[in-house]
Amino acid sequence: MSRSLDFKFEDGIATLTLTQPERGNPLDRALIHELKERVLWLWQCEGLRCVVLCSQGRNFSFGGDLRSLHSPSGGLPALVQEWTSDLHMALQRLWALPVPLVAQVQGAVMGGALSLVAGCDIVVAAQESSFGSAFARIGLSCDSGTSATLSSRMGMARARRFVLLAEVLDSTTALAIGLVDIVVPNEQLTDQASAIAGQLARGPTLAYGEIKRLFLRAGGSQLQAQLEEEALAIARIAATQDAAEGIDALLAKRTPLFKGQ
Repeated sequence: MSRSLDFKFEDGIATLTLTQPERGNPLDRALIHELKERVLWLWQCEGLRCVVLCSQGRNFSFGGDLRSLHSPSGGLPALVQEWTSDLHMALQRLWALPVPLVAQVQGAVMGGALSLVAGCDIVVAAQESSFGSAFARIGLSCDSGTSATLSSRMGMARARRFVLLAEVLDSTTALAIGLVDIVVPNEQLTDQASAIAGQLARGPTLAYGEIKRLFLRAGGSQLQAQLEEEALAIARIAATQDAAEGIDALLAKRTPLFKGQ
């Protein structure tokens, strides 16, 4: 088992599991590298018919690893450019896989992890899960395809408000606005996600692939270009005083004092 990402392939279903629950399953350098490698393998996997994305522990993921973003050697903009380059490539190839993607989520789903989930085809959520966009809270613009995936699921106006106000939504609200597809009691989460994955794995895989391709084109979001725009934007914002203040404040558990600089 890898340090950050576990992998299992059985009966046509590949399961990717985030495996750092004690750290909140962060999107850090190790996870990004392993995700990129696994997605490349999935594109070559014979007999692949469905992919399940899940995580260990109480929370799905808190998103980016803020401790790694705090005063890194070489500067924050350089680190952000490095991470987004690999992460965005992995996400784009994951979402474009010609098989259904099922996300199984519990607890907190935050920041870039939320976009990772929102880009999946079916999102099954535990009743006690919550969904937040923390970018503005720490003085950063969004990455991980957030502007595209959330707009696709929620509509652009609702997604923009969600990100600007750094909202945190409960599962009932997330279901009502289309951010998730199915909500079940916590104890039924794994069984429900497994049942859906099994149903999809027994379905017309080639037809599913074409359906996914057509919906990606119909969305008109130009995902590849949008990912690049996000990467460049967050690298620029990472150099600002507000970004440094936001990260410092969150780690110190205090209210940030943004100056618009």
